[in-house]
Amino acid sequence: MKDSAFAQKKVLITGGLGFIGSNLARRLLQLGAKVLLVDSLIPEYGGNLFNIDGIEDQVEVNISDVRDQYSMRYLVQGQDFLFNLAGQTSHLDSMHDPYTDLEINCRSQLSILEACRNYNSDIKVVFASTRQLYGKPDYLPVDENHLLRPVDVNGINKMAGEWYHILYNNVYGIRASALRLTNTYGSRMRVKDARQTFLGIWVRLVVEEKPFEVWGGEQLRDFTYVEDAVDAMLMAAVQPEAEGQIFNLGGDCIISLRETAELLIKINQGGEFKIREFPPERKRIDIGDYYTDYSKIKSSLGWNPKTSLEEGLTQTLAFYRNYLPQYL
Repeated sequence: MKDSAFAQKKVLITGGLGFIGSNLARRLLQLGAKVLLVDSLIPEYGGNLFNIDGIEDQVEVNISDVRDQYSMRYLVQGQDFLFNLAGQTSHLDSMHDPYTDLEINCRSQLSILEACRNYNSDIKVVFASTRQLYGKPDYLPVDENHLLRPVDVNGINKMAGEWYHILYNNVYGIRASALRLTNTYGSRMRVKDARQTFLGIWVRLVVEEKPFEVWGGEQLRDFTYVEDAVDAMLMAAVQPEAEGQIFNLGGDCIISLRETAELLIKINQGGEFKIREFPPERKRIDIGDYYTDYSKIKSSLGWNPKTSLEEGLTQTLAFYRNYLPQYL
């Protein structure tokens, strides 16, 4: 990454006090950017002020909700880049409260893009999308040509939010791209519940020396370490080849949930887990095996996951051994 690409540039991150947003903010500061973090700090959505511990004096923070179109209209002005990471991530919450999910993941995305179109049409936008759009795979690994068939309300609304970005790129010239993230994990992820990722709960319970549950166990997955996801976002922001494009992110290996649990315990040098059947409400939206073909972003932008799952989990466990209370 050329330092000059972000040096002295103004960068807005929605969901900036969340897991990925705060890791991205740290990297942007190293690259010389002027960083504005926007976050609602609504307890269910992952924002945590401790995520900017040590850099709080170097970033600007605006506690605001992306659903507030007037504040977004003001905040996008004068920015060079927008990393649009704000979202409701819980699949179960989206089924219990579909209208809130619609407001955050769909309608708000449209109003953010309208703010860009009307008040800052030169901004470059990177949207954090999700592999959840694909639903249950027809073939593996899943590439970007795979049919989109979400299995929950969250997936449908994220799909609409993603396509608004591509539409505004194609019709209005708002330079935008979308990254479909898969099982992103690492330091500063939400661990107090499973709203963000099941791996967060596993890490928390291992650190607390309690057994954790693995539902099913044979499903195959790939995981992206957060620093690798940040790499992809920075590349997408500065490379013209990304404009109007959608890219899958993936991981360095394909591994079953049972093997992932065993690896976590091996790294921790202790712990235990139980295999159990899926709860009925989870079974209805489970997608079975999923892993990604990320060859498009590899060939277009030169991105590759650099961090092995073992290395990433080692770093993650070390972080929560030090800071778990701040995440509960």
